[in-house]
Amino acid sequence: MAQITASLVKELREKTGAGMMDCKKALKESDGDLNKAVEYLRTKGLSDAAKKSDRVAAEGIVTSYIHAGGKIGVLVEVNSETDFVAKNDEFQELARDIAMHICASNPKYVSPDEVEQSVIKAEKDIYIAKAKESGKPDHIIEKIVEGQVNKFVNSICLLTQPFVKNPDLTVEQYIAEKIAKIGENIRVRRFCRYELGEGLEKKEENFAEEVMSQIKKD
Repeated sequence: MAQITASLVKELREKTGAGMMDCKKALKESDGDLNKAVEYLRTKGLSDAAKKSDRVAAEGIVTSYIHAGGKIGVLVEVNSETDFVAKNDEFQELARDIAMHICASNPKYVSPDEVEQSVIKAEKDIYIAKAKESGKPDHIIEKIVEGQVNKFVNSICLLTQPFVKNPDLTVEQYIAEKIAKIGENIRVRRFCRYELGEGLEKKEENFAEEVMSQIKKD
């Protein structure tokens, strides 16, 4: 059994934000392996979040993020179980992070179950047509298309996108970690993203790259 030192516990706390006792337990379970301990805490966070997912979250805040220069604006409603947590600095930071992520990554839906079947079918038809050009047998095409459709759906949904400030996590996993730490159910109910001149003919600009560069400066 590896020795669990105070410096190792401190390092894990700085990496994950988890409590001291949780960090100690994670390191013991992982035999002192820091990376495995991080994964243990993430798994625990998802498990804890799942247990709280049925609890009513009707409090919370509506927060905003305006990209430098006013080119993109986001409003997002993030719910908590109590008004007390809604006023918590960590919860408010989470809401701001989500608003910034929406600004940069431009999701179309909160979660995959919101995506209309008509949207999925239209995309699937395109993939099937392209796959058939390859001459592959139908049963292979079916598997390829299924994977492509799943990837497409995940790419346009907030919760399944890689989190802009830590692409090793999805937004859903990031929220789960906060649920485990804060101790209440948290959910994103809805959002609205406005982009200057959207729908009008204009010079092409990559606002996502601009937002990401701003995040790195912060």
